[in-house]
Amino acid sequence: MIRTLIALVAFISMAITGAAAADRPIPRIEGRQLIVDGAPWLLLGGELANSSASSRAYMAPRWERLAGLHLNTVLVPVSWELIEPEEGRFDFALVDGLLEDARAQHLRVVLLWFGSWKNSMSSYVPDWVKRDTARFPRARLTDGRAIEMLSPFAPANADADARAFAALMAHLAISDTARTVLMIQVENEIGMIPEPRDRSPLARAAWAKPVPAGLPGAGKSWAEAYGNGADEAFMANAYARYTERVAAAGKRAYPLPMYVNAALPRPNAAPGSGYPAAGPLPKLAAIWRKGAPSIDFIAPDIYFPNFVEWTHAYAALGAPWFIPEANRAGAAEAPANALYAIGALGAFGYSPFSIDDLAPGGDAGLADCYAMLAGLAPLILERQGGDRLAGVRAPVAFDGTTDLADQVLTMGATHLTARLIDPWVPRAQQHPETHGAIVIQLAADDFVIAGRGVTFTFAPVAGKGATGILAIDEGRYDNGRWHPGRRLNGDQSHQGRHLRLPPNRFSVQRVRLYRYD
Repeated sequence: MIRTLIALVAFISMAITGAAAADRPIPRIEGRQLIVDGAPWLLLGGELANSSASSRAYMAPRWERLAGLHLNTVLVPVSWELIEPEEGRFDFALVDGLLEDARAQHLRVVLLWFGSWKNSMSSYVPDWVKRDTARFPRARLTDGRAIEMLSPFAPANADADARAFAALMAHLAISDTARTVLMIQVENEIGMIPEPRDRSPLARAAWAKPVPAGLPGAGKSWAEAYGNGADEAFMANAYARYTERVAAAGKRAYPLPMYVNAALPRPNAAPGSGYPAAGPLPKLAAIWRKGAPSIDFIAPDIYFPNFVEWTHAYAALGAPWFIPEANRAGAAEAPANALYAIGALGAFGYSPFSIDDLAPGGDAGLADCYAMLAGLAPLILERQGGDRLAGVRAPVAFDGTTDLADQVLTMGATHLTARLIDPWVPRAQQHPETHGAIVIQLAADDFVIAGRGVTFTFAPVAGKGATGILAIDEGRYDNGRWHPGRRLNGDQSHQGRHLRLPPNRFSVQRVRLYRYD
């Protein structure tokens, strides 16, 4: 009965919103971009702390502050327990209120579905699920103990989650004609802990079956096919298939883009005991793609210093992507990370965590960085996925060691060498992990370079002659339109020797080059 009602609501909702959809198309993924209102969208985001969105009153004074940080999108949790307090009875008043408050500040929203799992645990499932362990079985450890984690091998668990998620999506299809909601994160940091494999009776029965068709090693046992990684591969397949049941039910009601996020491992960490095993990590991407085709992409939650390493691993998967959690919002390196992910690796968005907990003035320059990126957005989006957009920042290893070697960008006929230490400020007073820049090629010898703490010199790719600076103008972009300020052909450019982005503030500079022998 509930399934039939959800399907009927979804059908009616699509009919009701058909006219509105013609004016405001449903957000979608196209290539490596997020398309909003029919055009590419650069997602400048921030994720709320986990409990903030459970109270509209708590959030009320915070929306204006979020808009003041120059965000255009807020990542907002929606927990299963609050929308379905009794089985089959749904209450979306809180969701509607939060979306109304976001719209009042001209903010868009990505909803985070805290359904069966949040950081591996089943802490946000409704009371009636938690109490009925016979109908909704838990994962178990090797010694037989149950843990507070729904087993992904139980059809009843997936069915209940899918029904609730479909009801939420059907409601959004009716109520969110403004298209405030851009995407949905399905579950949160799925993974098995403190052991790498569920040992419940249903899981043991699944383990005894061969690897299913379509996966490497199909027909073999999991141990034969995957060796030491068998436990994690087995669980990744189970989690992906469970997530697919939830996501597919939601997409049938309202086909917004959907993704899953991963908690990342430290170096040499053991699956399960060292990190949540079997989440959507790059090494498991093929299993996740096969098991959950309704998921548009997988995304990392990066809380470790080796940001560059992890972003390269996800960008290499070739799918659209963004970073839903990039450490805490006040982290000093957050602006440099945003510039690098968007400029160097084609991320369509960036979002640090706990954005609503920022103290006044504690954003470490993120607001200024977002304001700068918002002005540059039309130029960035036009060049995403091509060789006319680049970015630099110093790679930092997991142990905090920073690689300050010069980086060379090749754009057209020009080598751009980026020095990540400022030449005019004593080294001891600098924090190179906060330095970063985005480079946009406008024409053959015309570049926009924006950021802080990076100095650029220019040379011809052919190696013959020299590349000189005709002019450097400081200024700003407003919705892609250039507003020039000072001409920087004197001390600021060392009399035409380089382009310098000061380390203490964000700067947007436009440089025009020429060739001479």
